[in-house]
Amino acid sequence: MRVVAAVARDPSLRRVLLAFLGFNMAEYATWIAILVYAYNRGGASAAGIVALIQLIPAGIVAPFASFAGDRFRRDRVLVTGYAIQAVSLGAVAVALAAGLPLALTYGVAAIASASLTFTRPVQAALLPGITRSAEDLTAANAVAGLAESAGIFVGPLIAGLLLSRYGPASVYAVFAVVSALGMILVARLRVERTVVTPVGRIRAGDVVRETIVGFRVLGRDRSTGLLVLALVAGVAVVGALDVLFVAVAIDLLGKGDAWAGYLNSAFGLGGVVGAALSVALIGRRRLMPPLVQGSVLFGAPIAVVGVAPAALTAPLLFAATGAGRSISSVAGNTLLQRTTPDDVLSRVFGVFEGSAMFALAFGSVAASVLVETLGIGSALIVTGAFAPAVVLLLAAPLLAIDRAAPAPDPAALSLLRALPIFAPLSAPSIERVMSHLIRLDVPAGEVLIREGEPGDRFYVIVEGDVAVSRDGTHIVDRHAGEHIGEIALMRDVPRTATVTAITPVKLLALEREPFLAAVTGYPQSHERLEAVIEDRLADRG
Repeated sequence: MRVVAAVARDPSLRRVLLAFLGFNMAEYATWIAILVYAYNRGGASAAGIVALIQLIPAGIVAPFASFAGDRFRRDRVLVTGYAIQAVSLGAVAVALAAGLPLALTYGVAAIASASLTFTRPVQAALLPGITRSAEDLTAANAVAGLAESAGIFVGPLIAGLLLSRYGPASVYAVFAVVSALGMILVARLRVERTVVTPVGRIRAGDVVRETIVGFRVLGRDRSTGLLVLALVAGVAVVGALDVLFVAVAIDLLGKGDAWAGYLNSAFGLGGVVGAALSVALIGRRRLMPPLVQGSVLFGAPIAVVGVAPAALTAPLLFAATGAGRSISSVAGNTLLQRTTPDDVLSRVFGVFEGSAMFALAFGSVAASVLVETLGIGSALIVTGAFAPAVVLLLAAPLLAIDRAAPAPDPAALSLLRALPIFAPLSAPSIERVMSHLIRLDVPAGEVLIREGEPGDRFYVIVEGDVAVSRDGTHIVDRHAGEHIGEIALMRDVPRTATVTAITPVKLLALEREPFLAAVTGYPQSHERLEAVIEDRLADRG
C-alpha cells in the first residue's frame, strides 16, 4: 500500500497507471463478451472461429505495434492507442446493438483486438522517461503489475455482471468509455519532449530482419526450441480455456452468460496468487521441478471439472489452474532467459510473443472442435492433459537443459540488487548481468586498476578493502558492497585513478560491453551512474 500511495502522489504516474488498469479490464472483458456472443449464435465452433479472426490480425500487428514507441513520441503514441481503442470498441458496441451482419461485426471486433497491441510496449518504454529516480521506476513497475493482475480479475467480473443483464453490446460500450477516459488521462500528461522522444528510429524492415534472426536461433539451437515449444503449449491451453469457460458456463453448468466472466475472473485471481508464489523461484538453482509441478497444477483441475462438473467447485478449480499457469510460465521463461545467448535473447522472446498469438488461436479452434466432436466434458479432460503431457514428453531433454543452465548465485544477486545503478533493472536484465559475472580473488598489495591504462572492466567488491589514489596521492578507501572502475567505461577515457588491494579482496567483475548494455538500457540506471561519476570526479579535484 505504501508503494501504491507513493505512485499515486505522482500526477504523471497516476494518470498512466489508472489508464493501464482500465486497459487491462477492457482487454479481458471484451474478449469474454465477443466469445459469448459467438457461442450463443453458433456454439463452440463459432466461438473458435471468432477467436481465430481476432487473434490472427493481432498477431500480425503486434511486432510492428511494439516498435511504434521507437519511432514516435511515446506519450503521443500512447494517447493515439487509447483513442483507437475507444473508437473501435465503441464501433463493436454499435454493431452488436444494431444486429449488423456477423461478418461485419466480427471484422470490427478484429480491428478492436489488434488496437489493443499498442499499449503495453509503448507504456513500458514510456515509464523510465517520466520517473525521477530508480525507486520511482521500481514502484511504477510494481503498480503496473498490480494493475494488470487486477484487470485480469475485475474485467471479466464486470463483464459477467453486464452480460447477465444487458448483453455483449453493453460490455463493449462500457469499456469504450473506459478507454476514452484512459485517453483523456494520458493526454493530460505534462512531460518534457526530450524524455519521451526516441533517440534512434527503427524501420519496419528492421523488425522483419530481427524476427527472422530469432527464428534462425530456434532452428539451430535445440534447447531453446524445446523450451519455446513447452511455453507455447501452455499458451495454447489458455486459448482453449477462453472457449471452454463459455461452454462450461452456458451448457455444462447451465449458469448462463454471466458465469463465463466469473470463471475467467476466478482463473485470473488464481493467476495473481500464483504470481505471488512464483517469487520463491527468483535465484532458484533448478527450475525443472517447479515447471513440472506448475504444469500439473495448470492442467489437472481442468480435467477434474470435466469429470465432475459442479457450480460450487468449478471456480475454485479454475483458480487453481490460474495459479499453476503463473508458476509454470515464470519457471519456463526464467529457464529460457538462462539458456539463450544474450545477444539474441530479445529476438527469441519476440518470436515467442508472436507465436503466442497464434498458439492462442490454435487453442481456441482446437477447443471448439473438441467440444463439437467429443462434448464439453471430454474436451476439458483432453485440454487439461495437454500442457502436462507436453512437459512430461520433453522431460528428459528439459532436465538436461536445466542441469546445464547457469543458475544465479543468491549472494551475488542480492549484492547487485543493493547497488543503486542496478536497482531499476528488470529480472531478465539482472539474469543477463549475472550470466556475465567473473569472480576474482586479489591478494593484499596487488594493483587492481592502474591510472592511465584502458578501462576494460567494472568491479563490485564482495569482501575486503581497496585504496584509491591519483598521482600517488591517496583519495579514498572502498569497501565491501561498493563498486569501482565505472568512470573509464562510461566516459571512454583511460583509467582516472589507481586502485590497490589493502586486504585480500574478492570481486565480481563485469566486462565493458555487458556492463554498458545493462546500465545504458535503463535511463534511471544511467542517471544514477552519472551522478556517482560526477561525485567521484568532484572528490578527486
